[in-house]
Amino acid sequence: MRNGFRHVEDWIFDLDNTLYPASARLFELIDERMSAYVARLLSCDPVEARRIQKQYFRDHGTTLAGLMMHHDVDPHDFLDDVHDVPLERVVRDERLAEALARLPGRKFVFTNGSESYAARVLKAIGIDDHFHGLVDIHTCSYLPKPDAHGYRLLVDRFGIDPGRAALIEDMAKNLKPAKALGMTTIWLDNGSDHGDHDADPEAIDHVIDDLADWLHFILEEPVS
Repeated sequence: MRNGFRHVEDWIFDLDNTLYPASARLFELIDERMSAYVARLLSCDPVEARRIQKQYFRDHGTTLAGLMMHHDVDPHDFLDDVHDVPLERVVRDERLAEALARLPGRKFVFTNGSESYAARVLKAIGIDDHFHGLVDIHTCSYLPKPDAHGYRLLVDRFGIDPGRAALIEDMAKNLKPAKALGMTTIWLDNGSDHGDHDADPEAIDHVIDDLADWLHFILEEPVS
């Protein structure tokens, strides 16, 4: 393990566009289902539905948070619907699985999605056996990242020492609360839509563009 990461005992990974590449465009399918859900709910045309969906995402952190606040939407109904997508775009990643197996310490998933959806995705990637725990949007009482509530809950639930933990995220803004807690922060700049939105350079310790490559790199002992 390279020197800069030998202190890390707990590794926290975002799910979508982090544990699988943004180029898979899986979230594109979820995004389409969100727009369709809003259109049905509000009896509006697809253009207006998408405008509202994106406005809620910008204003509240997730489309769901906006729908719950303004339309009293049942979060289980919404998440079950929008996550009902085929996973053919997600492929097994043996290189990532190998790196996670070698990575010392505990591994966690921290997602604004649901646990059932995350379980399906992790299995499709072939890495479902490598994680010690998961915190999803239900667990966080529907307060999405970057709300500080979920980060504190994650730390408390699993007894994580933030000073010995690292968070890997494709959305730079979601690193701010982790940095405030004392975590090492890694921004995966891999082409995610709005990945750099509200980015705070002071909250980003490392920038990477490929998760598996980076994990293999830090697991190598540097040549002296």
